[in-house]
Amino acid sequence: MKKKYRIKKNEEFQAVFRKGESFANRQFVIYYLRKPDQDYFRLGLSVSKKIGNAVTRNRIKRLVREAFHELEENIKDSYDYVIIARKPTSSMDFHEIKSSLIHVMKRSKLMKGPRG
Repeated sequence: MKKKYRIKKNEEFQAVFRKGESFANRQFVIYYLRKPDQDYFRLGLSVSKKIGNAVTRNRIKRLVREAFHELEENIKDSYDYVIIARKPTSSMDFHEIKSSLIHVMKRSKLMKGPRG
């Protein structure tokens, strides 16, 4: 994932938390903020130390990034997304993480439909 597609700075995370909306399922909380002047989406990840050690947390982040990469053309542009992983993600494999992300994105209407 290229640098311009990432949210790294604390101020950017805080802006999404303060001004954005959120949706959740048992595995993920997703915060999203519309950015009309931006023609691509950006992704920020947050995995708490409560979930596991550094190896576990980094594995979850890698899998979430990969799932977003595979779903790239189906995700609405002009948004900043912050994904917060919850405890159950530590025992999930890639396909479970991907389907859980699809579930929460569809519920929050952030996936492009058949009409784009």
